[in-house]
Amino acid sequence: MSNPARFAVIGTGWRAQFHLRVAAADPARLEAVAVMARDQAKADAIQARYGVPGVTSLDDLLAHEPEFVIADVSWPAMPGILKELTARGVRVLAETPPAPDLAGLRDLWTTIKDESLVQVAEQYVLMPGHAARLAVIADGVIGTPQAVEIASTHLYHATSLIRAFLDVGTDRAVVSGRTFDTRMALPLGFDGWNTDPQPEVQTSTYATLDFGDGRVGVYDFMNMQWWNPLLARRVVVRGTLGELVDDTVTSWDGHDPVTSRIEYRRTGVDMNLEGNEVVHASFNGKVVWRNAWVGTRLSEDDLAVADNLVAVGAWARGEAEGPYSLAAACQDHALGLAIEESARTHQDVVVADEPWA
Repeated sequence: MSNPARFAVIGTGWRAQFHLRVAAADPARLEAVAVMARDQAKADAIQARYGVPGVTSLDDLLAHEPEFVIADVSWPAMPGILKELTARGVRVLAETPPAPDLAGLRDLWTTIKDESLVQVAEQYVLMPGHAARLAVIADGVIGTPQAVEIASTHLYHATSLIRAFLDVGTDRAVVSGRTFDTRMALPLGFDGWNTDPQPEVQTSTYATLDFGDGRVGVYDFMNMQWWNPLLARRVVVRGTLGELVDDTVTSWDGHDPVTSRIEYRRTGVDMNLEGNEVVHASFNGKVVWRNAWVGTRLSEDDLAVADNLVAVGAWARGEAEGPYSLAAACQDHALGLAIEESARTHQDVVVADEPWA
């Protein structure tokens, strides 16, 4: 007998539909019970598309008895929604970030009714590649991580990865950033493909995050890097006994340096007819990550969203700790804001002694 995690959604935009899509892929494990829209027309449209009841008031949303509510609203609207829901004792999964700016983060933390009722939807550490890398690092293969370089995603998403790979909490950080205008073609953007892409000015941001004790993060992001197929994603984690570069791991085996790779089993390749999916990741013959959603054909990002929703469901039921707390989200956004401020002012910015720390 299935017992799916039951959630409701506030919002009908792009991110809200991520959550509705993964629930539709496996209703035995995830159940969207209602969606709250700004007006009846939007509520009717989302109901017609996903078969989920559409409502226009918070009371009507909560009447469907979700175990938690996902707040997929704008940055300015998020703090107010979180305060209102937690005041009612509702468990909430907030979209990133939980407030627009540093003042908003501090106000939210100090005035929210109960921060323990909030988790935040940061799924990047759950993506197959990152989850596999974290598992290898947790096994001590490269020793204690000392430095991390992320050239993949932006600001708070990147800082969440940096902190995860370094196993850094809300430690003091000195952030130094710079921006440069460089030229790059952009064949694929948010609006789709450009059949004749020409090099154009794109802003690149570089920053270092010094957490002390030899631990440093390096941030590298070019505008629209998420979608640009001309740009590689890079993850470098340097430890005391070796280094991980993307999926290649070089380490010391006690006698010699050895190099191994994280390998992925992907179906639907060549004559394989099992479907087009990533099934697992392995390292030195041991599975270090496994797809819990085989058969759904979800993308890797959707797999991370789905795993996150299951984890939040377990948290809402009191069966596990939450995957990503409000304090963690505040810290990562504060670090991202510090990158932007340092790049703008050409001065170091210190993130320390915040109320959530």
